Amino acid sequence: MERFLREWRQDALNKAQYDSAIFIGDKLLAMTKDDNDAFWLAQVHFAAGNYTRAQTLLSKQDLIASNPSCRYLAAHCLIRQNHFVDALALLGERSPTHLFASNPKRKTGRGNTGRAGAGPGRGTTTKAPERQGQDRGDDAVGEESSNRRYEAAMCYLRGLCYAKQNAFDRAKEAYKDALRIDVQCFEAFSQLVKNSLMSPDEEDEFMQSLEFGSIRGSSDDPDMDEEPADYVRMLYQTQLSKYRNPRAFNTAIESLSTHYGLGRNADILLAKADLLYTQCRFKDALSITESVLEDDKYNFAVYPVHLACLYELRKNNVLFLIAHELADTHPDEPSTWLAVGIYYFATGKIADARRYFSKASMMDANFGPAWIGFAHTFAAEGEHDQAVTAYSTAARLFTGTHLPQVFLGMQNHAMNNMTAAEEFLKTAYSLCRTDPLLLNEMGIVLYHQDRLKDAAKMFTQALRIADDMDSDPHAWLGARTNLAHTYRRLRLDDDALREFDTVLRDGGKDAAVFCAKGLIFLEKAMPDEAVRVLHEALAIHPQDPIATELLNKALEESAAVDDLGLDPSSSHPDGGDAMADFDRFEEELGERKFAARARLESRARGRDKGKAVAGKVGGRRSGRLAAGGGAGGAGGGESFMEMSDE
Repeated sequence: MERFLREWRQDALNKAQYDSAIFIGDKLLAMTKDDNDAFWLAQVHFAAGNYTRAQTLLSKQDLIASNPSCRYLAAHCLIRQNHFVDALALLGERSPTHLFASNPKRKTGRGNTGRAGAGPGRGTTTKAPERQGQDRGDDAVGEESSNRRYEAAMCYLRGLCYAKQNAFDRAKEAYKDALRIDVQCFEAFSQLVKNSLMSPDEEDEFMQSLEFGSIRGSSDDPDMDEEPADYVRMLYQTQLSKYRNPRAFNTAIESLSTHYGLGRNADILLAKADLLYTQCRFKDALSITESVLEDDKYNFAVYPVHLACLYELRKNNVLFLIAHELADTHPDEPSTWLAVGIYYFATGKIADARRYFSKASMMDANFGPAWIGFAHTFAAEGEHDQAVTAYSTAARLFTGTHLPQVFLGMQNHAMNNMTAAEEFLKTAYSLCRTDPLLLNEMGIVLYHQDRLKDAAKMFTQALRIADDMDSDPHAWLGARTNLAHTYRRLRLDDDALREFDTVLRDGGKDAAVFCAKGLIFLEKAMPDEAVRVLHEALAIHPQDPIATELLNKALEESAAVDDLGLDPSSSHPDGGDAMADFDRFEEELGERKFAARARLESRARGRDKGKAVAGKVGGRRSGRLAAGGGAGGAGGGESFMEMSDE
């Protein structure tokens, strides 16, 4: 009869018929008074959402102190009730370091944890009924393995408690301890990656330290013992930062797709889309996220990348439809209000966007895209102090990602606080050395500090890394334009012309670029070439005052050559050379720029150098620059006055 009732209880639990499972489990416990049956009844209560009843049952049976599985379940009940202090007191604050799988001295069965449970840990805490027929030695090994996994799960719960108390460093260590004990504790790994608690370098180092060799399959073939370990390692590799090791990522993706048929798996496709987003290949990333949502319209893990790509590609109508549908069907999901906020941000309704980003962040305090979007709304309005506060909060919550530090640097740059901007960007560089956006911003700050050679190195490195990671070249026209202006100020005229020509060839048809070329030709005493390119600038922007003024100067120089037959370099009545004259001209441009910026400061601050709104933090990536901002950004809308000296 006991066996019959246990099978009935398990069948009801498998079918989510919790009332039946509770009814039968209660009768079984009354008959047997067995700790194992008490544990399983508590499991049924937990599955049904009766957390208080489950905890009370475990306490009344005096199971919490005697067995890791019962202690884990009781702590989980407290966490579900938001009693984090009580849960932490029950779990304790020290991790069982003697259980770390990477410890070569540890042997199976060592430590008192494996022998702690004479009751629930022995039979069917999580074990299938068929394990009851194995011999006593296999039971002992299985019980010890099960207890290890519960100890790892308790480390994971410690991390959740610490995170709720804003002790993120302790939370990170608890999650890492969980993986050191049991590398298959994916919940802990997911928290580390999703919340960006580790930098890309730290992720790589931690992955190398994990004992994947402890994973063993159930096959009797010894040649297959290492396959599960390799499989889990590749799955974890797809979830890591896409900045650190794209080759390892591509190898893992190819192997999982080819050998295990995961090419159409949603998580694998999302990882691909995330990589493409970091490469600024927004159309390709969007096509992947659309295919995932066609199969599962409510896969909310996909929406941060999907919405960011829609914003970058200015698909406002699609954003409206998605936001409207999600608000109707899933008002309790943070991604819903992220979508609403991004739509309002894209349509210029900044106050409404801020309200919905704030709502999403309140629903999930660890939702990185909402925090970044919230901060972007202040930056878009030129409220730099509030933006700095919001970005600082994001940097505190997501310590492993460099993007909040990048945005802090950009805000300080907008406030002309170059020293603070440089410090924030250096902090970001210590977290990630392979993001072209960061390197471009560092180059801009160096440019404004008149450290032109260092700025040129940063712009060159940004373009090299963007090329190595197969990024969309159009996304980094701003960085190339910045490099060209740096060469121009360094008097490397041929290099500057080469870079400007590359910008124009790749699609950067901007009047300011032609103006810059015209100024170089004037400096090189080539007025006819200057006249030609300045006419092209006016063809794009007929009212451009800088192009008009430069054209008049070029025509004067050309007339001096044609009428007097003089070399422009010696045609100045004071006997000076043309270079000194153009130096004075640049000084005049700088003075005019300063006056213009003083008049238009409020409007100029409203333009936040082309930043995009929410990408993903942590798991995912946060907002990125659109087509490269900064000195002479690639957007093509800045005046030559800004382009020449910024």
